[in-house]
Amino acid sequence: MKASDIRPGMAVTLEGALYVCVQATHVTPGNLRAFVQAKIRRVSDGVIFEKRLRSTEEVEQAFLDRRDMEYLYSDRTGHVLMDNQTYDQVTVGDEMFGESIKYVRPNTALTVLLHEGKVVAFELPKAVDLKVTETSPVPRGATVTNQMKDAVLETGLKTRVPPFIDVGEVVRVSTEDGSYISRGK
Repeated sequence: MKASDIRPGMAVTLEGALYVCVQATHVTPGNLRAFVQAKIRRVSDGVIFEKRLRSTEEVEQAFLDRRDMEYLYSDRTGHVLMDNQTYDQVTVGDEMFGESIKYVRPNTALTVLLHEGKVVAFELPKAVDLKVTETSPVPRGATVTNQMKDAVLETGLKTRVPPFIDVGEVVRVSTEDGSYISRGK
């Protein structure tokens, strides 16, 4: 496939190693040829780095198995996932989840990507619902329409919410940038 077809979550083989795309941006500067700026993670050790590829460059796509798994809990050894079909449990290290663990509550369903039986990546939903555990008070006389206040959610994620959101309410948050979308259900 061409480098311009790379999307986040895809697995590719470059220089004999397996990589999973974390982020890909197609750039077309006015006076240069188009290229793809990709942030990729090497599966063998979890190192993330950026790679610039010509948009017409051929890359080899690796095919991954997709499985529905459930995030159970975290402990010192890592994060435990359970396969929904076989009920097998797999422990995944911190380097796989990184800061994304703040979007996941226990018993959350995830789509996990496997290569040769080993977990190499996972896909978060576009938005998650989390409960507000801490928020700053609204200053008196603050009537500006686009004013936001700081809030801490149940997983430790920090975000900004509108002034009418109180502790105990559920909010919907984007998993791409951690921004407030709306009240949750």
